[in-house]
Amino acid sequence: MCGIVGYIGKRDSQFILLEGLKKLEYRGYDSAGVAVHTAEGLHISKAKGRVGELESRLADQPLIGCAGIGHTRWATHGKPSDVNSHPHTDNGLKISVVHNGIIENHLQLKEELEQLGHHFLSETDSEVIGHMIAHYYKDSLVQAVQQAVARIKGAYAIVVLSEHEPDKLIAVRLASPLIIGVGEGENFIGSDIPAILEHTRNVHVLGDGEMAVITQDSVELMTLEGNFIAKQLLYIDWDLMRAEKSGYAHFMLKEIEEQPRAYRDTLGGRIDEQDKSIVFPDMLMGLEQIRDMEQIHLVGCGTAYHAALVGKTIIEQLTRIPVEVDVASEYRYRQPIITKKTLVIAVSQSGETADTLAAITQAKLSGARVLGITNVVGSSVSREADFQLMTWAGPEIAVASTKAYTSQLIALYLLALYIGQSKGSIEQSLRAELIDKLNKLPEQVQSLLANTSQIQRIAEQIAAFKDLYFMGRGLDYMVAMEASLKLKEISYIHSEAYPAGEMKHGSLALIEEGTPIIALATQEHVLEKTISNIREVKARGAYVIGIAFEGNLELAKAADEVIYVPRTDALLAPALSVIPLQLLAYYTALARGNDVDKPRNLAKSVTVE
Repeated sequence: MCGIVGYIGKRDSQFILLEGLKKLEYRGYDSAGVAVHTAEGLHISKAKGRVGELESRLADQPLIGCAGIGHTRWATHGKPSDVNSHPHTDNGLKISVVHNGIIENHLQLKEELEQLGHHFLSETDSEVIGHMIAHYYKDSLVQAVQQAVARIKGAYAIVVLSEHEPDKLIAVRLASPLIIGVGEGENFIGSDIPAILEHTRNVHVLGDGEMAVITQDSVELMTLEGNFIAKQLLYIDWDLMRAEKSGYAHFMLKEIEEQPRAYRDTLGGRIDEQDKSIVFPDMLMGLEQIRDMEQIHLVGCGTAYHAALVGKTIIEQLTRIPVEVDVASEYRYRQPIITKKTLVIAVSQSGETADTLAAITQAKLSGARVLGITNVVGSSVSREADFQLMTWAGPEIAVASTKAYTSQLIALYLLALYIGQSKGSIEQSLRAELIDKLNKLPEQVQSLLANTSQIQRIAEQIAAFKDLYFMGRGLDYMVAMEASLKLKEISYIHSEAYPAGEMKHGSLALIEEGTPIIALATQEHVLEKTISNIREVKARGAYVIGIAFEGNLELAKAADEVIYVPRTDALLAPALSVIPLQLLAYYTALARGNDVDKPRNLAKSVTVE
C-alpha cells in the first residue's frame, strides 16, 4: 500500500527521497510527495499521479536540504489529489508527517482540534497527526510525538520532520511496517527494504509501540513511554539487482523466471539427504507440540489463501490431521472453534497483511499456537507467530504474486512431510520418494520456462475475449483458482474457476460458441471424470485448452490443444501446473497493452482492513 522514505545526513535529501519512492512504486499508489528542511525552513512538494510527476515539479522548484521525508499514498480517506497527498502539516507549517495505516478515531480528534482553532485542508485521517503534534509541542518534539500518539487509535507507521528541531527525524510504528537504515554519517527510513538497500544493508526493524529518534550520526530506539531499547542490527544480504528488473521487461516476468532458484532456496538446508527426512533447525516447533496437535487452521488472503488451499490437501493426506482453510478477513468473524491443540498457520508474502495479522491475534487469544509462513525477515507475521517458516523467494516487486506463491507451496510440502514424519503418519518409502521428486522440481520448472511459444500464441488468441473459465478437480481446482486470479488481476478479463464436476450445476449456462476454458487434468485418479466434464463444455461450443502431464494422450483426444508439464507425483503437481498459467496471464496482459507490474486499483501489500 502506501510507502515511506526518510533521510538525514550530509547529502541532498531530495534525490535520495525520490529514488527511494521509485523503489516503492510496486506497492501501489495514487500520489507522491516530499518534505525537506531547507535553508528557508520546512517546504513541501506533492502531486497526484506517479513519482515522475513529483520529480518534474521538483526539477522546476527544487527543495535543497539534508533532511527530508517522502511518501507514496494509496487512498483510504479522501480521493487521490494533490491536497490529500502526504506529507501533511500543521497550520503553522512547522511540522510535517507521513503516515501509513488508518487512524480510527480521527473524526473525534479532528473535532477536538477544530474547537481549539485548528483548520484542516485535506479529507485524510492522516492530517490530524501533524495538528496533534503541534498542539502538544512545547520544547521537545519527542514528547510531543509521544503525547500525540498516545491519543491515536488505529494502525500506523509515522515519520515526523519539524522546523522546530530540524536535526532529527522521529519514527513510530504500530501494526504497519517501518525500518531504519543505519549508514555512516547518515541514516535512512523506509517502509520496505528496497527503499534503502542501495545505501545500507544494516537495519533496525521497529516493533509495535516502538519509536526511533534519528539524527545523521545516531539512532536511538525507545518505547513510546521513553524507555530505551537495545537492538542488534539486522544485516540484509539481498543482492540489490534482485530487487530490480535485471534487464527484463517487467518484474513479473523476472520473478516467474526466478522460480527455479526460489524453489532451491526454499528447499535448501531443510532436507537431510542421508535419511531422506525434513529438518527445520530454526522453526523451534518440538515433537511434543506436533504430536499434541488435533487440528490445523490455515489462513491467508488472495494468492496466499490459494496456497493454503493446496496446503490443506497435502497436510491432510500426509498427516491425517483435519485442516480448515479460511480467508483471513473472514476468520475471526465466524468465531472458529479453536483450542490449545489447534495450530494456526498464517500465510503471507509480506508478513504485513492486516487481516492475516488480525487472524493471528484471534488465534492467540483463543489459546492456539501460530506458525507464520512468510517471505520477509523481521515482518510482523514472523514476529507475532510462535514459530516461523521462511520462504526464500527474495524480493517480489510485481503486484501479481508468482514466486512467492510457489515458494509457499514448497514450504507447505516440507511442513506436511515434517509433521507426517514426526507423527509417524507417513511411510519412510513414500517420504523418500516425495523428497526426491521435490528435489527435481527446480529443473522441471526450468524446462517449462525454456519454451513459451505455445503459451504466447494462446495468449494472443484469448486476449480478445471478455470471459474465460478455468476448471479442474481436487488440487487442479485449487490451482485453477490461483490461475484465474492471476489472469483477471493483470489482463482485466472476467475469469472464474469452477470444480469441473460442478459445471453442470449452473455454470454450463455461461458457455457460448468459442468460449475459452482452461481445463487442468494432472490429477489422474479423476482423469476420466475430468474428460467427461470437458466433453460437456465442448458440446456447448467451448474451446478447451488442457493442462496435463507429459504423455497424457487421453486429454489430447478431448481438448482442442494441451499444454504439457513434466511428470511428478500428483501431490506436487501444483508446483508445476501453475507455471504455464502464470505465463499465460502475463502474455495475455501484454497482448492487451496493460501495465503488467502495476495493475489498476491493486496494491502489493494490503496493510489495512
